[in-house]
Amino acid sequence: MIESVLKAKRASAGVKFTVKTLLSAGIVLLAVVLPQLVHLLAGARGGMQWLPMYLPVLLGGCLLGWRWGLGVGILSPAVSFCITSLAGNAMPAAARLPYMAAELAVFAAVSGLFSKKIAENGWMAFPAVLLASVGGRAFFLLLAFLLQGVSSLTAAAVWQQIQMGLLGLVLQAVLVPLLVMGLRLLLLRKPKTEEE
Repeated sequence: MIESVLKAKRASAGVKFTVKTLLSAGIVLLAVVLPQLVHLLAGARGGMQWLPMYLPVLLGGCLLGWRWGLGVGILSPAVSFCITSLAGNAMPAAARLPYMAAELAVFAAVSGLFSKKIAENGWMAFPAVLLASVGGRAFFLLLAFLLQGVSSLTAAAVWQQIQMGLLGLVLQAVLVPLLVMGLRLLLLRKPKTEEE
């Protein structure tokens, strides 16, 4: 969606790159801070229930498209892990990090595939988020199933996590599209001319 906005405003390649880089950094920062707030207020169980890192990643995919969204999806848990490890409480845990990076990469890439359509019609954010959520969670379950012989994370444990996070996914399936639609309206509105 951002690409369409920048193209409509005839932004140069350098401006496009700068805007996307700054927006990506802001989204990754939000993906680090938001889980910390949720864990502080609701504990570790709250993090598993509300899935706070998923919201910024879904937002990033819808806004930035699949390529930049993919980067946001992979970087968000990695940056969070690096920063929180310094404080002695790695989040996500090291064993969960590769799974979460893969899952969030799917979330961002799938929602990002809809980015151009969202620029044309904001309502497309709803199927984008829904398909991204289903695809990402299914990929997480598939990875756990395929790797359970060599990993401590089993498919049964992942299935429990998926069930626990359903409320958070439902909330995000409503909240993220509404945020994207609101941003779309703000970014695509025509400036008032001095004659009006």
